[in-house]
Amino acid sequence: MRRGHCVVGDDNASGAIPPSLSERLDALARAAHPGLRAGCRRIATGDELALTSAELRPLERSIDSVRRASGAARIVAKALLKQLGAAPGVELPRSASRAPVWPPGFVGSLAHDDEYAAAAVASSVSLRGVGIDIEPALPLPEELLEMIATESELKQINGDLVLARLLFCMKEAVYKATHPTDGVFLGHHDVEVSLESSVALTISGHSLRVYTIERPRLVALALLTP
Repeated sequence: MRRGHCVVGDDNASGAIPPSLSERLDALARAAHPGLRAGCRRIATGDELALTSAELRPLERSIDSVRRASGAARIVAKALLKQLGAAPGVELPRSASRAPVWPPGFVGSLAHDDEYAAAAVASSVSLRGVGIDIEPALPLPEELLEMIATESELKQINGDLVLARLLFCMKEAVYKATHPTDGVFLGHHDVEVSLESSVALTISGHSLRVYTIERPRLVALALLTP
C-alpha cells in the first residue's frame, strides 16, 4: 500500500539492515515538520519504574501491563522533549481527559499497543497539536469496519482490512491532535480521511495532514498547524 508521500522507510533489496521502527518514525517526523520529533521503544519489564509519583497516581489501580506501557511511552517522550530543549525533570501526568499534560511551550501525544510505545512532541510555536497512534499491522475485525469507516472511506478501503486498521489508526491520531485544542470528542464518523491525499477533515472544522508507516507496525502522525 502506498499513498502519495506518506510512507517512509521501504525495505532495501540490497541486503542492508533495514532501519528500525524508531528510526523510521524519527525520519517520518522530521520529514513531516522540521520542529516535530517522534520515536518509539519496545515495552520492557521495568519501564513502569520510570513513572514519577504524579504520573503513577492515576494508574495505581491499573494492571502491570498498563503501567509498563505508560512508563515506556513517557521514557520516549521525555527523551524527545530533551532534544527540543525542555528543562530536565519534566513530568507528564494525566489530565482529566486521560491525555498527558505537556510542559508549557510544548505539544505532544503518546500511544502504545501490546508491544511498542510511541510518542511525538513539538514546540507549541511550531504546531497547534500533534497526534500519534500505533497498531499491529493486522486486519481490522470485519465487524468493526462500518463502525469506523464512512461510506466514502469504505469505497477507498475496498475490502482491505489491514488498510481499514490503518484508517482507524489515522483517526485516533487526528482525535489526539485536535482534542486538546477544542475539547471536542470526535467519533470515528466525525473524521473523514482521504487515503489518497492523506488529509483528514473533522466535523469540528479542522483539516490535518496525516503521515503513516505501514510496517512493521501501523503508525499514524496527525499534525494540526497554526
